[in-house]
Amino acid sequence: MTYNFDELIDRRHTGSVKWDGMKNAFGRDDLTAMWVADMDFRTPPFVMDALRQRLEHEVLGYAMPCEGWDTTICHWLQKRHQWEVRPDWLTFVPGIVRGQAFALLCFTNPGDRVLVMTPVYHPFFLVTERLKREAVRSPLDLRDGHYHIDFDRLRHDLQGCKALVLCNPHNPGGRVWTVDELRRIAELCQESGTLVISDEIHADLTLPPYKHHPFATVSPAAASNSVTFMAPSKTFNMPGVQSSFAIVPDDTLRARFQQFMEAGEFCEGHLFAYIGCKAAFEHGEEWLNQLLAYIQGNIDFTESYLRQHIPAIGMIRPQASFLVFLDCRQLGLEQEALERLFADKARLALNTGTTFGEPGRGFMRLNVGCPRAALKQALDQLAEAVNGE
Repeated sequence: MTYNFDELIDRRHTGSVKWDGMKNAFGRDDLTAMWVADMDFRTPPFVMDALRQRLEHEVLGYAMPCEGWDTTICHWLQKRHQWEVRPDWLTFVPGIVRGQAFALLCFTNPGDRVLVMTPVYHPFFLVTERLKREAVRSPLDLRDGHYHIDFDRLRHDLQGCKALVLCNPHNPGGRVWTVDELRRIAELCQESGTLVISDEIHADLTLPPYKHHPFATVSPAAASNSVTFMAPSKTFNMPGVQSSFAIVPDDTLRARFQQFMEAGEFCEGHLFAYIGCKAAFEHGEEWLNQLLAYIQGNIDFTESYLRQHIPAIGMIRPQASFLVFLDCRQLGLEQEALERLFADKARLALNTGTTFGEPGRGFMRLNVGCPRAALKQALDQLAEAVNGE
């Protein structure tokens, strides 16, 4: 089956954070939404069909995991990432940001130091600080067009940290960490007694020829000292279903985490979370392959367009996901002026780079998970604003 990613879909007035939430975030609602990290494509038909089929039975009672929820996840991880996961390693989690919060509450105490590598998805440090932990910001190095880890700096910054919240693949920038890099992280964290909380929500959006490596697979040190969070939400454009899960290979860590989750019934999923997740992983391979090809085409289009029409703006070419970090430093604008350029002149809603920490200054994050015609229109608006046309 051939899927249509060129279809333009009006998402306004659906309770969409990305579209209907612009007024609160930007003070206006006449912008083109290129910010919140969901896609403007239809959620796959096999997911929608599974939800509709369940709705034909008109009793929405308390739900248990549907048959095959756990084994379908395990099969997907083995086939897609060569990760042999046992069903009992899995724990349902109502969202990955919530999962990070649960892990911090379970394994750390108020006042503990938690390391994040900036620029990074902002809940990493916001959730940490709201839970009264100290967020230790360890900046990445931008060189050769991608982010890299300074391992001497990381070793120093890890001292005294109870946890490291790892973004794998990294957001923003779309960096796919190598096996060697992940092993070195595991070694340093083992030395410093630092638990790794690995957010791998973008794993299945890794773009060829790159390959995602789940953190827990790279070494015994990684497997014995990590909690991994994954979900079908970003991949299959279904974040509203809240169908995430934790994977904990180590028996001691898993028992502690599952006890915490069960104590507050945090691991009790809702009806559609289980059904939607199973449908996505059971039937989603061909849809995903076509999606990745389309996203790759959008990234190519963006890179070519910037080079030809807006050479003062560069980009970090993502190795994973549909999020492009635009390098606007050559424009010579302060961050506030840069934000005004995008919103007031280009009429575009993007995430400002400093949202992700101070190293994001001079950058804006563009979501290219949309039909190419919509992407071209957005870039045309940006070109007109930058070039004063």
